[in-house]
Amino acid sequence: MTAQQPPGNPPTLPTQEQLVNRDDEHLNLLAILHYVLAGISALFACFPIIHVAVGIMFVVAPPSSKGGGPPPQAFGWIFIIIGGSIILFGWTLAALIFFAGRSLSQRRRYMFCFVVACVMLLSFPLGTALGVFTIIVLQRPSVKDLFSTARALESGSSPEQP
Repeated sequence: MTAQQPPGNPPTLPTQEQLVNRDDEHLNLLAILHYVLAGISALFACFPIIHVAVGIMFVVAPPSSKGGGPPPQAFGWIFIIIGGSIILFGWTLAALIFFAGRSLSQRRRYMFCFVVACVMLLSFPLGTALGVFTIIVLQRPSVKDLFSTARALESGSSPEQP
C-alpha cells in the first residue's frame, strides 16, 4: 500500500538549492563513473598487445615459408600495425573519457562532455548506459547553468542571467 498525502496539503516542490545539490551529486557521480570506464577501456585496449608481440616474433624470427605465399615478415608487420592501431585508438578513447570525467567534476567544457557522451553510446553496454545518463543530466537547464556559472567565475565576469 502506498501512503497518500492528506487532501489539504499540496506536494512541495524542491527548492533551487536542493536542485543544485542534486545536480552536483549527479555530476560528481558521473565523473567517478567516467574515471572507472576510462580505466576499464584502457585495460581492454591492452589486449591487442598479444597481437603486437606475435607480429614482432614474425618480424624478428620469421618461420620458414615453404609455399609461394607472402613472406611471414609481411604478416608480422600487419599484426604490429593493426594491433598497435587498436591499442592507440583504445588508449585515446580512454584518455578522452577520463578528460570528460575531469571536465564534469570541474563543470567546464560542456560541449566536449556532451560529444564524448555521444561517442560513448557506441561502447556497449557500459559506455551506452553511462553515455545515456550523462546526456540526460547534461540536458537539464540547471546543469547548463552550473557550467555557465563555472565559466563566468573562471573568466572573472558575472554569470549571465536570461
